[in-house]
Formats: sequence, C-alpha cells, structure tokens
Amino acid sequence: MSETSSEKPCTLNQKTTFEIRDVMRLLTHRYPFLLVDRVIDYRLGKSLTAIKNVTFNEPFFVGHFPLVPTMPGVLMLEALAQACGLLAVLDSGVRPESGHILYFAGIDEGRFKRVVIPGDQLTLHVELLKTKRNVWKFKTVASVGKEVACEALMTCVLKHPDEAKSASEASA
Repeated sequence: MSETSSEKPCTLNQKTTFEIRDVMRLLTHRYPFLLVDRVIDYRLGKSLTAIKNVTFNEPFFVGHFPLVPTMPGVLMLEALAQACGLLAVLDSGVRPESGHILYFAGIDEGRFKRVVIPGDQLTLHVELLKTKRNVWKFKTVASVGKEVACEALMTCVLKHPDEAKSASEASA
C-alpha cells in the first residue's frame, strides 16, 4: 500500500500495541535483562499493559530454586519497572538514543501474592499516577490470569547517566 499525501506513517506514540522490536527500540535493556515481551495496550498519559512470557530456559531459574523453579520477586518488580519505563518514554517522547534512563527512586507498598513459575504469562499493568518534571509515580500490578502476583507503587526519575554520576560525586 502506497502512502498518499493525506496518509501519515504511524509513529510509536500513536500505536496502542508494540511487539518486541518496538520494545527494543524504546528500552535499552537487552538479554538476559529485557523482561517485557510485548505491549498489549497503551493509553497516552494514562496506562500501559505488557506481557512477560516466563520460560524455563531463563538464566535465573538455574539458581532460583533449581528443583522448584520460581521467578524472583525482584525480577517481577524489574519487569514492572520496565513497563513503567515504556510508558514514560512513550509519553515523554524521550528515546534511548538521548541517553536518558528511567531510574528507580522508590518502591512503596510492595506485595508478593502468587508464585510465578515457568509456563506462566505475567501481565504487567502500570498506571501513571502523576508526573512532575522528571519524577514519575506509578501504580503497578503484575498478574497471572486473574491472580495478582505482585503489586507496588513505584517512583522513578528520568535522568541522563552523566547527571546521576554528577549528583553522586557532589554528595561524596
């Protein structure tokens, strides 16, 4: 299909779903630490829902618990944080090539309610509560089917690594 003068190509922030290649264009994470496989719903300025397919051949299962493979809770939080990062970059227009990264600034009211095992599909839902300058606050829930596996309120800050380094050097 050819593009006419009235048709415009779809930009990333006009889409509501994203496959893995889109996710990799939006996040700097790579194997073995990219924990979002697909975005299944995106609402500008409001929310994002993504999925993580949990498979036995993930590197963390070798040591977390070999006879009873269980996804570590901190990795569920990391998957949620990556979903927050996707929402933030889509809403802000900031792209990885700018060098900016969405860093954790706080995790509140974190709860783990269900074990996640190989074969599960983890649904990651993040809702933007508020943003002020470079600080973003999210309500996050990771679930398997209708069961909540993990939930937390997350605060993140969008910074360039050089700014983060300068701040740590100044406080030393």
